[in-house]
Amino acid sequence: MSNSTGSQNTANGTLALFSNTTGESNTAGGITALFNNTTGNQNTAFGASALASNTSGGGNTAIGLIALSTNSTGTANTATGTGALGANTGGNINTAIGSGALFSNMNGSLNVALGGAAGGNLTTGDNNIDIGYNVLGVAGESNTIRIGNTDITTTIIRGISGQTIASGSPVLVAANGQLGTMTSSKRFKDEIQPMDKASEALFSLNPVTFRYKKEIDRQRTSQFGLVAEDVEKVNPDLVVRDENGKVNSVRYDQVNAMLLNEFLKEHRKVETLEATVADLAAELRQVRAQAQEDHSAARVVVSNH
Repeated sequence: MSNSTGSQNTANGTLALFSNTTGESNTAGGITALFNNTTGNQNTAFGASALASNTSGGGNTAIGLIALSTNSTGTANTATGTGALGANTGGNINTAIGSGALFSNMNGSLNVALGGAAGGNLTTGDNNIDIGYNVLGVAGESNTIRIGNTDITTTIIRGISGQTIASGSPVLVAANGQLGTMTSSKRFKDEIQPMDKASEALFSLNPVTFRYKKEIDRQRTSQFGLVAEDVEKVNPDLVVRDENGKVNSVRYDQVNAMLLNEFLKEHRKVETLEATVADLAAELRQVRAQAQEDHSAARVVVSNH
């Protein structure tokens, strides 16, 4: 060891903490663990080459072969598993649990990866959460949560069903699995135009009753709705497609807006008809009044003779 003034260090393994000079409270177990550490403090490394390149980074924990092996100045990182955070150099406060978790991260900070190869594609992005085996993420992305890989087919989250909230927005699922809500504010829109006759496509839709196949709904509950393939033929903008571009569902929220437009059009017609009827009724009253006056005048003339 090259230790000069560093204290409270523990090294167990060939070349473990070999270069330490003033770093304190470090623990290294395994061949070349914390090999290059010179001034870094409060690091813990167990496994061959764990935190081997660390020089001044502090508060790191690396458990596993080459875990945090290239870290030099990054601080407060936790890596558990072979190669976890293996490429990290200056990223801070990352947590990687699983073989190869956050392996490609270099300077990204505040990332959390749980599972083998989780977050494996992340390089420089910050504040990401990747949970599940092979949930790789995207290089450079930030502030993104990803749960489950593409093999997952069913998601069950307790504590939602039956829980009522007074207000809020429906949650939508995009073809790539991203969750979000539909905003209606004008500040997010452009090319705003009256719907006019676009809603008349509704008259070509064919509402049906149906039951989902037994593998989807064991109870075979009676359903009411539309068939997406039929809707696509009427208006392709009214369907939702999967990641492969295959028709999957109907945009029922858009159908509701179209229904409102048709209702308003009919309502305006009714208002016009009511106004016309009111005018005709007023004219009829005038005619009757005039007829009554004429009749009264005629009686007066007859009686005078």
